[in-house]
Amino acid sequence: MIRSVLPFACLCLAAAPLAAETPTPGLADARILPGWTQSDGSRMGAIEFQLEPGWKTYWRNPGDSGLPPDFDWTGSGNLAGLTLHWPAPEAIPSGDGMALGYHGRLVLPFTAQPADPARPVDLAVRVDFGLCKDVCVPAHVALTAGPAEQGPDPAILAAMDQVPRPAPDRPACRLEPISDGIRVTATLPRPAALAAMELADTEVWISTTEIATEAGRTVLTADFVPPQAEPFDLPQDRLVFTVMADEGAVEMRGCAG
Repeated sequence: MIRSVLPFACLCLAAAPLAAETPTPGLADARILPGWTQSDGSRMGAIEFQLEPGWKTYWRNPGDSGLPPDFDWTGSGNLAGLTLHWPAPEAIPSGDGMALGYHGRLVLPFTAQPADPARPVDLAVRVDFGLCKDVCVPAHVALTAGPAEQGPDPAILAAMDQVPRPAPDRPACRLEPISDGIRVTATLPRPAALAAMELADTEVWISTTEIATEAGRTVLTADFVPPQAEPFDLPQDRLVFTVMADEGAVEMRGCAG
């Protein structure tokens, strides 16, 4: 079974419109953009959500509040693996705080790897996610893949342009235990208007990242709370920093030193 709940995994192809038993508040349409087959046999595609005016949905790690999406690929065939390519999120109001997500239209690209390159991948996904306006509601859709198109889809290419690019620099990190986990303070070598910290491939809960400017430097702080809710050995090389600034979004992995 291929299932994605964590920050960095999974996706597929479909022409079916929104497949929900009853209308979902805030969601105008959901489908899988068919995409195209690449020279190595992998498949590029994207999930597209069209939201009603004023409604928002969440990024892979929304912060203190918000429901991160859950992807279940159990119904797929000939699927070896799938990687989601998340466009940079924006700040969205959530209760008394702020979360990370998207409004209007979300095109979420993916790369699907076939188990047998000589056979097509049959992809089906069930997505559980959150939608918010004045209130937040859980949503569910079931989508299936249609045939690949002959060439690249401009909508998918445009979304890929919004994916944070890898940056070679890394922040200096300080870790300190708290009652239910670890607090990470990271000093960035670049300015930031919005930022998020994550711990790749874990079930650790992470708070909204706080941002402060000190002596011209950007300082990020977030709490990492594992399922056992106690201090733990946090692997610094698996820390991921997504940083949004006026010049675009970047992703840094690991800490300096």
